[in-house]
Amino acid sequence: MSINQNQEKGMGFIIGASSVGTLIEWYDFYIFGMLATIISKQFFPEDSGTSALLSTLAIFAAGFIVRPFGALVFGRLGDLIGRKYTFLLTLILMGGSTFAIGLVPGFKTIGWAAPIIVLVLRLVQGLALGGEYGGAATYVAEHAPAKQRGYWTSWIQTTATLGLFLALGIIILIRNSQGVEKFSGEWGGWRYPFWISLLLVIVSIIIRMRMSESPMFAKVKAEGKTSVNPLKESFGHRANFKMVLLALFGAVMGQGVVWYTGQFYAQTFIENICKVNFVDSRNILMIAILFATPFFVIFGALSDKIGRKWIMLIGMLLAVVSYRFVYQNFLDYTNVAAKRTMIDVSKTTKSDAIASIDTKDKKKALVNTKYDSVYTDGAVYTFTKTDTLHFASDYAGATASIAYIIAKKDDATVLDTVTVKAKTTAGVTLAEGITYITAEKKSAKPGVVIEKSLDSGTFWKMVGWVFVLIVFVTMVYGPMAAFLVELFPTKIRYTSMSLPYHIGNGVFGGLVPFLGTLIVEFTKTKDLPAGDPLAGLWYPIGIAALCFVIGAIYLRNHIDEDVMD
Repeated sequence: MSINQNQEKGMGFIIGASSVGTLIEWYDFYIFGMLATIISKQFFPEDSGTSALLSTLAIFAAGFIVRPFGALVFGRLGDLIGRKYTFLLTLILMGGSTFAIGLVPGFKTIGWAAPIIVLVLRLVQGLALGGEYGGAATYVAEHAPAKQRGYWTSWIQTTATLGLFLALGIIILIRNSQGVEKFSGEWGGWRYPFWISLLLVIVSIIIRMRMSESPMFAKVKAEGKTSVNPLKESFGHRANFKMVLLALFGAVMGQGVVWYTGQFYAQTFIENICKVNFVDSRNILMIAILFATPFFVIFGALSDKIGRKWIMLIGMLLAVVSYRFVYQNFLDYTNVAAKRTMIDVSKTTKSDAIASIDTKDKKKALVNTKYDSVYTDGAVYTFTKTDTLHFASDYAGATASIAYIIAKKDDATVLDTVTVKAKTTAGVTLAEGITYITAEKKSAKPGVVIEKSLDSGTFWKMVGWVFVLIVFVTMVYGPMAAFLVELFPTKIRYTSMSLPYHIGNGVFGGLVPFLGTLIVEFTKTKDLPAGDPLAGLWYPIGIAALCFVIGAIYLRNHIDEDVMD
């Protein structure tokens, strides 16, 4: 067997061992975001509404914000004691904190302690991830042949997206097997993906224990040339600090917002703005990821031939000029008004009206009625209509049905009796029978779409556009590891590349779902209650455009074949 074949066989194990652990860490980090809607209902008061989702996204973002601190802590350790043991430690911390999130009781059980504990564990996740990526990318790059560094490190770049794919797959599998109600309960199936993490981490630890230290770091250590103070050398020396800033503002900042807008924000937008149902929204992302993932390796390998710079910058530019167009298509495809002429009345159904008595004001009740509107193209849109009842006296019944007596709209002298079902709480069984009560008035609201099951044609169109968004991700992210590794010397590489990477991805990129949702909230007015759904895109568009300009002016398109310096 030739030397090249031996080297490639060795690289196969190095890529596999590094990638499995990194993929699992990304999986751990992302299941929280994929379950944000359910988590917001479990760890915050039930009546919090949008504020609960924003608070959950803020906790999700907190894990991103501390990633640069993890980069400093573990980057320093990696440059002092080695790559292998440092990202072994980060894997254990990530797996432990993820498993623990699945054990935290809900708000109903321990109150505000629930979101506080989850926040602390989320911060531990962020710190651990801050040390993982730099170690894995450095480890692979320092083993890779000089003229194939972009190709081999691009395999590490696939792990973030594949971790997201794994998280989506496990979540959908459990939800489909349990059903919506059981999956969404306080101790329901949404916790299982957190617990499964423990098994995945154990497997990865066993694999990583078999890994040897990076040959470049081992050589530097044997020669006594390791850094005494990696932080000081990385950020205290003007020339190196200049490269850190250039890496952040000329490359990673834009890459971070493109990554999260193309995947996380796309899924958040499709589910919460377009109101596509839980399974469809995640299947769209999963299928797009499956088809787009090979492009990480394609663009990584291409960067070995033509350089890293312009592949990354063109990806940013394409994202900047196309985001509003692509996201407007999402809105157009799911526009209710466009389907009014396609309703199949014969198949449209109406559920029983269910009344919920206000716990603070027993004279008030909300009556919800669900309508499943079936369309001729196969789509099903679920609407909910909510009426507010104002009783003449406090409601004191405990029966399964409520009959309210109210004057007719067109003739106040004629009374009408309407029977609805009473909503029950978990663990409470209401007696059969009807409680009669007089209602003074009823306030009706227009129906609101709460969930859309897509027709096949619309589903695949949305898959196609998400695929395009992820191709932009592969352009900016595929060559990134090789680009960062080649900027910094071996003895401080772990520290120097980790900080700009995690500020760009953790802060600028990680804030995309939270800031995007928040910006849309700020655009809501009385005249425009839904706000401007595309307003949240201005944040990633602005950051990516600024990064493109800086990178185009100041970055070199040079491939450094000798990183042993």
